[in-house]
Amino acid sequence: MKMGEQLYEGKAKKVFATDDPACYIVAYKDDATAFNGLKKGTITGKGVVNNRMSNLLFRYLEDCGIPTHFVEELDDRTTVVRRVTIVPLEVIVRNIAAGSFCKRYGAVEGMDLKNPTVEFSYKNDELGDPLINTSHATALGLATQQTIDDITDMTLRINEALKAYFAKVGIILVDFKLEFGITPEGKLILADEISPDTCRLWDATTRQKLDKDRFRQDLGGVEGAYQEVYHRLGLDKA
Repeated sequence: MKMGEQLYEGKAKKVFATDDPACYIVAYKDDATAFNGLKKGTITGKGVVNNRMSNLLFRYLEDCGIPTHFVEELDDRTTVVRRVTIVPLEVIVRNIAAGSFCKRYGAVEGMDLKNPTVEFSYKNDELGDPLINTSHATALGLATQQTIDDITDMTLRINEALKAYFAKVGIILVDFKLEFGITPEGKLILADEISPDTCRLWDATTRQKLDKDRFRQDLGGVEGAYQEVYHRLGLDKA
C-alpha cells in the first residue's frame, strides 16, 4: 500500500491517501491534548500503544461480529483503514461514574452504575463537542434515527465484548468514546481508535488509573500507565 498526500491532521493522528481509493493510512502521533486542546503535551510511545492496541481490539471485535474500519497494520505507528464518512457524533459509554459524569450529576467517582449509559456529543471542536440528544441530532441532520439506533445497539454490544476482554487482564473498563463511519456502500462500521486516550481503564484490584486521566490530572507516570496496558494485552510480546 503506497502512502500518498496527507489529507488531515488531528490531535492524535494523521490521515493519508493511498493508491487504493477505498483505503486511507492512519499514522498515530505521540502528541497529547486534553480539555478540548487547552492542555498540550507529549506522551512518549503513545502512538505505538494506541495504534497496536486499537488494531488488536478491532480484530477482536470483528471476531465478535462488529464491523470495523481496520484493514492492515503496516508498522508500529501506521495502519491501513477503510475510507468512511465519519458520523459527526461521538458516543460515550459509561459503566462506572467518572469525569464529567460526576461533575454533571454529583455522582461519586468510582460508583458502579446500575446499567451502562450511552451519551452522544456533537463532534465539533469549535463548539467544544457539546452533549446532544437524539432529537437534536436528527433535527440538525447529523444522523438518521435508524443510524442512531444502529449505533446504540452496536455500542452496547461493543461494551460487553470489551468489558470481558479487559477483565481477563485485570482491567476495568470504566468508560470510553467511540466514533462510527459509513462506507461508500452505505454500511455503518466502527472507526477511529480504542486506546488509553479514548478509554478510562483502571486496575481491577487497586483501581489505579491506566489512561489519559494521568495526563489530564497531572498524576505522573503517564508513559508507564500506557505501557502497562500494552504489556497486559500482550502487545510487547507480539
